[in-house]
Parts: sequence; C-alpha cells; structure tokens
Amino acid sequence: MTSTAARATGWKEVLGGGRFPRFALLCLGIWLNAADALMTSTIMPSVARDIGGYAYFGWAIAGFMLGSIIAGTSAGQFSLRFGVRRAMVIAALAYAAGCVISAASPEIGSFLVGRLLQGVGAGWIVGLCYVAVGTMFPEHMLARVLAAVSGVWGIATLLSPLIGGIFAEAGLWRWSFWLFAAQGLAFAIAAMRLLDKGGAALLRDRLPLSQLAVLTFGILCIAAAGLVADAARAVALGLAGLVLLVFFVRLDGRSKVPLLPRQTGIPSSTAAAAYTMIFMLSAGTISFGVYGSAIMQALHGSSPLVAGYVIGVEAFTWTVASLLVAGLRSGWHSFYIRLGASLIVAGVAGLAFAMPRGSLAAVIGCAILLGGGFGLCFAFMTRRLLASVPTEERAVASSAVPTMQLVGGAAGSAGAGAIANFLGFGQGIDAATAASGSFWLFACFVPVAAIGWFAAWRLARL
Repeated sequence: MTSTAARATGWKEVLGGGRFPRFALLCLGIWLNAADALMTSTIMPSVARDIGGYAYFGWAIAGFMLGSIIAGTSAGQFSLRFGVRRAMVIAALAYAAGCVISAASPEIGSFLVGRLLQGVGAGWIVGLCYVAVGTMFPEHMLARVLAAVSGVWGIATLLSPLIGGIFAEAGLWRWSFWLFAAQGLAFAIAAMRLLDKGGAALLRDRLPLSQLAVLTFGILCIAAAGLVADAARAVALGLAGLVLLVFFVRLDGRSKVPLLPRQTGIPSSTAAAAYTMIFMLSAGTISFGVYGSAIMQALHGSSPLVAGYVIGVEAFTWTVASLLVAGLRSGWHSFYIRLGASLIVAGVAGLAFAMPRGSLAAVIGCAILLGGGFGLCFAFMTRRLLASVPTEERAVASSAVPTMQLVGGAAGSAGAGAIANFLGFGQGIDAATAASGSFWLFACFVPVAAIGWFAAWRLARL
C-alpha cells in the first residue's frame, strides 16, 4: 500500500488541489529578492554615469542588505501582528515603492533611499514566504516545495544579469527598476486574492531594536569612512564601526530576544568560529559583486551583459558545488570546510592579480574558486553549527546564518566603498583608475578572508 508521504513525491499532487497559484506566488516573492543583487551589480556603472554616485557604489549594496537585515529579523512578528496576507501586501508595496524611488531618482541620495526601502520590502517578502510555506502546504509536501523555492535562486542567477544587461546596454537602466516595481505590485494584488485573511496575534516578544541600532550605526560608520577626505578621521570611523560590530555581538548575548545563539560571544565556542567564518568570508568576497562589473566594463571592455554573467558565475558555481557534495558522509565534512575556505581565499587573492593584469578568463576562474569554495563548505559549516547548540536555540542559530551573511556583506560593501574611494574610484571608474586601483581593492580583503579561513580551520577541528 502506498503511503501518503510516498504519493506526495509527485508534482501533480503538490501543485494540484488549487495550490499552484499559491506556489507561483511564493516563487515570485523569492525571485524579487534573489534577482536584485546581480541585476544591481550589472547596472550600477550606468547608474553612476547618469546620476553620479561613484563614491556610493558600496552604499547601494550595503543599504539594500541593511534593509533586508532589519526586515528579516522582524518578519515573524510582522506576520503575527498583521496576518500573513496583510503583511505580504504591505511588504510588496514597500518593495514596489523602493523600486519607484530608485527608478525616478534624479540624484544618488534618493536612489539610496529607494535601495534601503527595496531591502526592507524584499527582506519581509522572503521571510513571509517561508512562513507561508508552512501554512499553505501539508508537512509531507514541504521538502519538494522548499527545493523548488531554492531553485528560484538558480534561475535568478541566469536571468537577472540578462535583465540588467539588456537595459544597461540600451541606456535604460531605470526601466529595470520599473519592471521590478510592476512585479512587486503584481505580487501585492496576487497576495490579496490568493491568501486567507488570517488574524493578528498577541505579541509577547519585542523587536531587537537595540541590537539593530548598534549594527546599523556600525555599518554606517564603516561606509562613512570613505566619504571623508582626512585619513585620520577615515581610520577613526572605520575602527568605530568595527568596535560597534563587536559590541553588537556582546549586546545580543545579553538580550531577551537574541539574534545569535548565546554562546556566540564566547571566543572558544563552535558558534563563535562558525559565525566568524560566515561574516569574514562574506565580507571578504563582496567587493567582487560590488565593483567587479564596473572594473570589467572599464578595463576589459566587457559589455554590461557579459560583466553581469561573469559576476553570476560565483552564484552558479556555489549551487553546483553544493549539490555535488550534498550526500557526503560526515567523515568528510571537516575536509570540505577547510578546502572550501582555502578556495575562497585563493579566489580573493587571485582577483587582485586577474582584475588589473589578467584576462577575462582569469577573472572567471577566480569567480569559480569563490563560488565553489562556498558551495563546498557552507552546508557542512551550518550542520556543525546546529549540532553544537542546545535544541532550544537551533531555530535562532539557523535563522542567524543568513542574517550573518547579510551583516558580513553589508559591512564588506561599506568597507569596499571606503577603500575604493581612497583609491580614486569616487571620481569615476575609467581604465586608468581601474588598472591602478583594482589590485589594492581586492588585496585589502585578502586578510579579511584569511581570518575567515582561520575560523574555518578551527571550526573543522572542534
């Protein structure tokens, strides 16, 4: 006799019974977030040429990530306060409004406001989509649904550089944001029609506002370091930002609503090693996504479309590598944690030479090292982290993994912007500037990635 769980392995059952429209709604929500990074990296050189803002390259990515962090930590409470349907509509409207502001911006300041609002809306949408998966589909269907939702990220890797590249090459970068604003509105309308109204719930936990405030100010200090002319003040702002990030971890450990497991603040703990690894490797590699497209267009003569796809190689290789090692026995986990971190450091170091002196093929090779390294080690790092924390903290530990990725990416984006401006990128990115500065832009992040490498080796040994 065939069990219910066995019969549920077919897509016909998963998408039957009127569930397909809701499944498509969830995929659209994940797409809105997943497609953003590569599309923005592809069009940012065109944005800067049109409205100025070479000095704010890092802010465009960091602002979106900050918004996503703030929204992601509040998505669960947001759904309880307003109900999933109303919360999704609000989130989609916030995202669409951010896209409209970015599309209509006459100068870089309003563009960055739009990016921040896009991040808030996208962070809420993704968090709410994962909340909705558990309420829309029976438990025996969740594995297949979640696998399909994860596949949206792979589709975004293929399509988002194409979208950004087509609009950038046509001189119509604003239309990429108008397109995503329309998708955000479509998502809001569909959510109104497809989701149950639901009710609000009594909230017992407060939002972690103090931690989020310290985290935000820390990243802003790092970003602001690139906007001051005086070197002493720039160093002071950068150090202040790092101190605030360390204080964030200490403050979070004493909070009633922590974003990280309690043991993260103990330097000898497995959690400390894992989150240090995530933060440092994310921060150490983000400069490729922020500045890679602009440097390739200026120095290698790449079109926006080609440059976008080269950036996308990292994400694509991450997916492929993670699938290749997914079924390995636990005895290999430590090996691949170390190997993955080593490949990442090699990729960052390689970019320091490939960008100014190498061919486009060499840059692609470095992107493969970055993505392959993350794909080889990330899942095993997460498993070791979750196995080290008490059962009651596993939900917090799991949700903190993408949060720490975003924090590392935001801090790294801010730092990359500060370094790039010091190297002269803030006045414009032409062939001469890219040739003279791209070595140091990536070489400065080798020590950052190396700290992540040391944390990975320590994690593998624990």
